[in-house]
Amino acid sequence: MTGILDQQRPQTLHGLRADHETVQVAAHWSFGRKLLAFLGPGYLVAVGYMDPGNWATSLAGGSKFGYALLSVVLLSSLTAIILQSLAARLAVATGKDLAETCRENLPAPLNLFLFFLAEIAIIATDIAEVIGTAIGLQLLFGWPLPVGIAVTALDALLILALQRYGFRTIEAVVIGILALITFCFVVEIALAKPDWSAVFPGLVPSSVILTNPEMLYLALGILGATVMPHNLYLHSGIVQTRMLGSSPKERRESLTFATIDSSIALCFAFLINAAILILSAATFHANGKTGIAELSEAHALLEPLLGTSLAPILFAIALIGCGLNATVTATLAGQIVFEGFLKIAFRPWVQRLVTRLIAVGPAAFVAFAYGNEGATRLLVFSQVVLSLQLPFAVVPLVLFTASKKRMGALVAPRLLTALAVAIALVIIGLNVTLVIGVFS
Repeated sequence: MTGILDQQRPQTLHGLRADHETVQVAAHWSFGRKLLAFLGPGYLVAVGYMDPGNWATSLAGGSKFGYALLSVVLLSSLTAIILQSLAARLAVATGKDLAETCRENLPAPLNLFLFFLAEIAIIATDIAEVIGTAIGLQLLFGWPLPVGIAVTALDALLILALQRYGFRTIEAVVIGILALITFCFVVEIALAKPDWSAVFPGLVPSSVILTNPEMLYLALGILGATVMPHNLYLHSGIVQTRMLGSSPKERRESLTFATIDSSIALCFAFLINAAILILSAATFHANGKTGIAELSEAHALLEPLLGTSLAPILFAIALIGCGLNATVTATLAGQIVFEGFLKIAFRPWVQRLVTRLIAVGPAAFVAFAYGNEGATRLLVFSQVVLSLQLPFAVVPLVLFTASKKRMGALVAPRLLTALAVAIALVIIGLNVTLVIGVFS
């Protein structure tokens, strides 16, 4: 079977293991140079926290309730920082990603069940990327939605072509697109002129969020769109592209750099998500447009409300950029899940094309049958699916990193474990509430 390679021949694997420890980190380097060498994986992870699914929930929250839900964006980002630090800790301590660790420590039936759920999460993520990118292409170039969806079926193959130039090249492309997205939002915020005296109080949690059912529902949607299961598998895999060292001192130092990398990147993701909500609040809520639910609707209102044709163009460019970047992370996460859970590796283009075509199917059907409104509904539903999968990635991660036997000297401190357990319980409870609310 030419498409599948046995792990017993690791030198022939086409997956991410070929990139393990390919980014040099020398022991004699200065702190600053080592930190620069470790910067990169965190930004690939951060991409998943600002995909088109985040746009839908943040735009709706900002238009309906102004700046009040900024505190939810902040708390979701802090949760992400803690969980991603555990993913990095697992990789540095064991030399294995989360999927590998599940395969080696869990019963085979449970392992296959978790693999199945992880694949569903990646497909759900892909659906959001397909729809978001297609809507962006429609807004920027006027392409019909089905045409944009067809184009997105192939964009992942272009991303895979970058892998032959090294993992640093992929990171550079992602960071470059992030810089473009940042520029777009800096200009958008400057045009919107938000009321900063109202923005900063919005970062403080309010009891109103819990007592107002509609506000709570949107808050849960923001959380569900922010903390994504595939990012935990992704981070625990791509951290290993760095030379982590073999001594306890080197491993601990590597964990420090990896944690700094992901924490900085996720703070950056918070700023982007906050910018989306602030833009929505300053542009739509401030002008009485409190029912914005579709990306295309938001795009159409930007020019008349802000008084310039530049605003909708930048909005569309940023949306396409987020969709393309999220394609990279879904591609890499898919490779990690296949290689880790099943101990086999498809050639990346085969694995990626199959996953993308599965996602294109429902997206194309909904676009043809129901247009933009149906596509937006499917995008939001994909976030609900991700919420359902989240506990099945978080719980194993917390259990593994709390095990002294598996983690050795890098076992998670008890306080960190207790905090992670509390976060896991809250996420599970809130996401169950979200799912019940959606289906009822």
